[in-house]
Amino acid sequence: MDFKKVMAWLGLILRCPVCNQKYDLGQIDLLESDHSEEGETHLLIHSDCSRCKSSVMFSIDINGPEIYSVGMVTDLTSKDSAKFSKYQPINVDDCITIHRDLKKFQGDLVKALGN
Repeated sequence: MDFKKVMAWLGLILRCPVCNQKYDLGQIDLLESDHSEEGETHLLIHSDCSRCKSSVMFSIDINGPEIYSVGMVTDLTSKDSAKFSKYQPINVDDCITIHRDLKKFQGDLVKALGN
């Protein structure tokens, strides 16, 4: 699959969900791409709107002629998005552990997180 053609095509069809402005290629950063032997492609892209300055992440799945896209408004910059996309997602056990630790925590949380 020619990602340059796909990205150019996405630049033509993707619009900001906040103000409906069209994106151009200069505003779209490819964060992740996977292509299977069966011809399925998954893209994770980040875009900043030139009009309203909102940031959006799009998850796009391409399977032959079918294209599925989900856009999520975010406060992450493109750099932040690329950084965090490399981490494993947290799971239920992680959330429970954090909850228990915070419940027992006695101190300055802002100071503790700053270290």
